[in-house]
Amino acid sequence: MSGSEASRVGLHDNAGRDGAADNAGRVDIDNNAGRVDIDKDAVRRDLMKLVLTIVELLRQLMERQVLRRVDQGDLDDEQVEDLGTSLMHLEEAMDELTEQFGLTLGDLNLELGPLGPLLPRDRW
Repeated sequence: MSGSEASRVGLHDNAGRDGAADNAGRVDIDNNAGRVDIDKDAVRRDLMKLVLTIVELLRQLMERQVLRRVDQGDLDDEQVEDLGTSLMHLEEAMDELTEQFGLTLGDLNLELGPLGPLLPRDRW
């Protein structure tokens, strides 16, 4: 793999070096030894960041759907109470998980270029 190909896929050729990861989440290949060194903690954190981003997106979509249905009068008082409680518990769980993994809700937001951020910034 050429240097430009390695850069394109996020891999870095470290021939002649010890193959250790320089930056969090960075994957280094030592061609002489034929091994790949991965920072397992960074991979775990980045995977959790991706999962929490998806959960937060779904949580916000569900919240908007509930608000729309409440505005339309589709729900009775008990349903509104149950859904509100469920969404509140999910938000608390998200706060706990982001804190546990050293993330903020802002860390979960992906910038989509000209489309703007994935998540609205009204929550953080």
